[in-house]
Amino acid sequence: MSENRPRVRQYSERVPNEPYAVVVGGAAMDLKARSADPVRLHTSNPGTLTQSAGGVGRNIAEGLARLGSRVHLVATIGDDLAGEDLLARTARAGVGLGHIVRVPQPTGSYLALLDSDGELIVAVADLAATDALTVAQLTGARELIAGAAVVVLDGNLPAGVVVWVLTVAAATGVRTVLEPVSVAKAGRLSSLVRPDHPLFTVTPNLDELAALAGRPVADTRDAISAARELQSRGVAHVWVSRGERGSLFCAADGTVTVLAAAPATVVDVTGAGDALTAGYVHGLLAGEPPLAAARTGHLAAALTIASPQTVRPDLG
Repeated sequence: MSENRPRVRQYSERVPNEPYAVVVGGAAMDLKARSADPVRLHTSNPGTLTQSAGGVGRNIAEGLARLGSRVHLVATIGDDLAGEDLLARTARAGVGLGHIVRVPQPTGSYLALLDSDGELIVAVADLAATDALTVAQLTGARELIAGAAVVVLDGNLPAGVVVWVLTVAAATGVRTVLEPVSVAKAGRLSSLVRPDHPLFTVTPNLDELAALAGRPVADTRDAISAARELQSRGVAHVWVSRGERGSLFCAADGTVTVLAAAPATVVDVTGAGDALTAGYVHGLLAGEPPLAAARTGHLAAALTIASPQTVRPDLG
């Protein structure tokens, strides 16, 4: 093995009783197109295209593995070459794949257009395979979920699956983290955020927070008010991402902390939010208090946006 290649512990090397995370969410193949110059709409732009393993849930799981955490992924893939490639890449990263579900739909795909400075212009996700996941297909993972230290759900999941996972976690005292993924998905999840489905942490950006709360969020005061509303509906911690302005951590004890983004040179913003969540969960698994874990998340995000890869191979 090259001295410069990041080393990832395989499952045979991991301590059996080591706390682990379970990520339930989307898996997809990513195609990223980056323009060489500032994007000009409605015409062809010279640039580069790259393909990589992706999907919010899968990215978070790989990020956790790269950071050195023990993690299992529960996700769907199609019976196709893209699915086989996705599994192979994810396994090499050190993620447990014993509960992958095969579905007749094609493996998910995600297309992103980036400007010359690495900022996202627009993205399109085809996750019909994730939409096909059912509670019946998850019953075999009940014991795995019940034994986890942290369970992460991404907003791509069907509502029934989210409710089932939250119910299993609540019955066994497992901490749950919900990553809303997008404004559209956050709006769909809003009705599921309620006291009988307690959440340890939700990780929206400002627009997703507005969708979860069902009202506009124009400034910091609005954000804190919306976070308080989510807390009244069963969320312990609301961690609001604000991009280059850092984040607001609204803790269960009522305190609000402004966290600065860690300095970084932007190469590609794709995957930054996934790394933020992975770093946070990694901190929780390591025994860090939630606020300290959020700082770890910012470090992971900064390392990720300074890399052309969606999940930085040497993240740990």
